Amino acid sequence: MDTPSTIHSTPCPKCAPLFAQQEAKIRLQDARIEQLESRLAELEGRSRKNSSNSSKPPSSDGFNKPAPKSSRIPSGRRPGGQEGHPGSTLKAVDKPDQVVVHPLQLCLGGCGHSLARQPLLGHEQRQVFDLPEQHLLVTEHQAEIKFCHYCGRRVTAAFPAEVQAPVQYGPKLLAWWTYLKVQQMIPLERICQMTADFFKIPVSEATLQSALQTASSNLEGFEAKTQDLLQKAPLSHADETGLRVVGCLHWLHSLSTRLLTWYGVHRKRGHQAIEAFGILKRFKGRLIHDCWSSYFTLQHCLHGLCNAHLVRELTFIHEVQNQPWAGKMRSLLLQMHQFVQERKQVVSRLTTSQKTLWHRRYQRLLREGWAANPIGPPDKRKRGRPKQTKAQNLLCRFQQHEHSVLAFLHDFRVPFTNNQAEQDLRMMKVQQKISGAFRTSQGAQVFARIRSYVSTVRKHNRDVFNDMVRLFQNRPFIPRKAA
Repeated sequence: MDTPSTIHSTPCPKCAPLFAQQEAKIRLQDARIEQLESRLAELEGRSRKNSSNSSKPPSSDGFNKPAPKSSRIPSGRRPGGQEGHPGSTLKAVDKPDQVVVHPLQLCLGGCGHSLARQPLLGHEQRQVFDLPEQHLLVTEHQAEIKFCHYCGRRVTAAFPAEVQAPVQYGPKLLAWWTYLKVQQMIPLERICQMTADFFKIPVSEATLQSALQTASSNLEGFEAKTQDLLQKAPLSHADETGLRVVGCLHWLHSLSTRLLTWYGVHRKRGHQAIEAFGILKRFKGRLIHDCWSSYFTLQHCLHGLCNAHLVRELTFIHEVQNQPWAGKMRSLLLQMHQFVQERKQVVSRLTTSQKTLWHRRYQRLLREGWAANPIGPPDKRKRGRPKQTKAQNLLCRFQQHEHSVLAFLHDFRVPFTNNQAEQDLRMMKVQQKISGAFRTSQGAQVFARIRSYVSTVRKHNRDVFNDMVRLFQNRPFIPRKAA
């Protein structure tokens, strides 16, 4: 008597095609299920991304903004001003602009007796800080006219170089308009409204645009000097962000140090923009960035990666995809950073054994990550490079750019993050939210150049408004060092 296994091992010849058809159908269904599961996991992961576990900006979190969760290790200090902090408060001045004396005629102690003939013992002072009456100061320049008997002609004295028209606006007012637009991000229409409300004079948006163009033209020397200093800097921060210009996506590129800021606008984000600007072609220091592949085409400089981006991606893989190795790697990077911050206070560099120990722990976690995310054999039915998961891509980045990720271990001058570049770009994003897109490419370039100047002046702790006035007198501040 045949056993069940014997029966199924020798199917009926008439049923063989049907079995083959069913097996092929099952294989197609299995492949489809696998594809849909992968797509579902991708969509679920995308929906769970936010500013704390990805590079998405906080503004994209909406009403589902996650609770704040800092990656900083507690310092043990209480919040608020620390001991020795100077603080700031409103202080009285020695020479007030005006003095108002309040006479004392009757006793205010209760008896009401006349004090008109009593001698003055002194004054109690209180000072009120307020705005002066708002009006424009009009200065009339009068050039003398005389007759020269020697040549027989009427001769007029020369006006100052900045006085070029019968009626014009002065450098302080032009600087105020430019400051409102570039530093405070106020739209042109509202600047016109403010001018009318404060000074009772009408002004057009075209006049404001002309002031911005003049400022940009006067900054050619500043931009050339800034680019030269950045090219020679030992360490610079690079980043880029999207910018809407004439309804199309452009990219605002930045290169900065502790004392310098440079911005450029281009239609491309990658290598074409780097080639067009040329500012990085001769840069031989260390470039800090967020692992954008185009920066790695620069072979003549060292690289350092923003670990804040990596920490957020590790948070996503650990919390959303439930992979323990990612949580361990995140903790390891933060421990390295804390260790370096502590050692900075007493030594100039880590010892070879210390660095070796950290690298071994780093590589051990990479092996754990690859064990959890093995790369299978390529699918011969599909052409091109096989698609990798987010975890595999991150592991590749950690493995390929290990020395750039851990550059802060080897050189204490290298920061743990690229926050310098991100801070320099942040206000440009604010400008877009307030004023929207740029109407012309030239307007975007003008704004970027002036904003470079304002940011650099502020980094030098200089008086921004006075340096804006100097700009319209064609005497802009010129930086002398990169850091």
